[in-house]
Amino acid sequence: MKTQIELAKAGTISEAMRQVAKDEGCAEETIRQRVAKGQIVIPVHPDRPGQKIVGIGKGLRTKVNASIGTSSDICDAALEVRKARVAEEEKADTLMELSAGGDLDHIRREVLANCNLPVGNVPLYQAFAEAAREYNNPNKLDSEYLFELIERQLTDGISFMAIHCGINRYTIERLRNQGFRYGGLVSKGGTFMVSWMEYNNQENPLYKQFDRVCELMKKYDAVLSLGNGIRAGAIHDSHDRAQMAEMVINCELAELGRNMGCQMMVEGPGHVPLDEIQGNIMLEKAMSGGAPYYVLGPLPADSGAGYDHITAAIGAASSAWHGADLICYITPAEHLALPNESDVREGVRATRLAARIGDLAKYPERREQEKMVALARRDTAWKEHFEHLMFPEKAKEIRQSRAPENDSTCTMCGDFCAMERGATLFRNDVSAEKCRLKVDENVSTP
Repeated sequence: MKTQIELAKAGTISEAMRQVAKDEGCAEETIRQRVAKGQIVIPVHPDRPGQKIVGIGKGLRTKVNASIGTSSDICDAALEVRKARVAEEEKADTLMELSAGGDLDHIRREVLANCNLPVGNVPLYQAFAEAAREYNNPNKLDSEYLFELIERQLTDGISFMAIHCGINRYTIERLRNQGFRYGGLVSKGGTFMVSWMEYNNQENPLYKQFDRVCELMKKYDAVLSLGNGIRAGAIHDSHDRAQMAEMVINCELAELGRNMGCQMMVEGPGHVPLDEIQGNIMLEKAMSGGAPYYVLGPLPADSGAGYDHITAAIGAASSAWHGADLICYITPAEHLALPNESDVREGVRATRLAARIGDLAKYPERREQEKMVALARRDTAWKEHFEHLMFPEKAKEIRQSRAPENDSTCTMCGDFCAMERGATLFRNDVSAEKCRLKVDENVSTP
């Protein structure tokens, strides 16, 4: 079986590429060319019928990932299935199943069976969790088991994997020579891999046998997302030498993987101040040859716990504007607790809104829907107003909870409604009816 990138290089437009082109309002040949160059990836498992087809990369709408999964403290497979359904209901584009507690094979399979989104994961979580249970020491993990586990998870239907290939002895040496970090190591997979390498005095097998990792991913046409295990967990650590060493290696590996016929993404950067986001994305794109960038947040401040979905939305909007391709959501529970269903809902909504804001800056030609909202709001055409909103049910709920006496206004201004008064003073000749166009008719992809 050929992968999407191998098909594209051979000049073939796959059904998945056709679907992406249709969804994005883009020419099929444009999609094929960008898949061939590794600028677009399509995480679609060949043995998972009914899975949503999603394109991630250059010229496409910025996508949103929702993450779920158990912990050692809270382990409820049914809850994770409900969270997956909430993420899909709220229109997340992809899902990561990141469980670290309980029967991990069972939980993963239940989520896959009850969700149509492309599902990704981090193999190291299960590998180290099982080693800890079996040996009471995760550092005793048999490295050969890693590759067996990756294939088992791929066989189940995983469409993309965050694999920590960019952590090697050179990366750890940069961290050691640096001497300190304000935020320490915050990646579970990255921290356990560093610990394993130090304990066993061995190179990271995922780096050492990178070609073997790629062959497994190619077998199932899964996207290899190069994990950001040394990412900054505090804005004061942003772009330190250790983080940048891993980024350089990951960008090199992205090129090597593409040349082997494997679909590749790069991950980063974690916590990063707002003024550094554009530079971070520019570096990733330049060093990786334009590989899709999967951004974790990012969080441009460290002090927003409880509202970190808002903190991250600010970073996500900037990231989407400057070229990020997939945004991993942050929920209100970040840094505090395992997310529940409500947290998942709020996290997806905040991140979708952030991605849209970024896309409106990145693709000015896609602002037609915003025009329709403005015209309906100006004309106090409430039904049409709701139709063009991202979250119409929430908007209706708020309006109905404080209903006005005059149905054409709202209780914000009541009798002093600027829109109604403005209509008697001046009416622009651009009417909502005159501009009634389908939003997607005016969407084009650069």
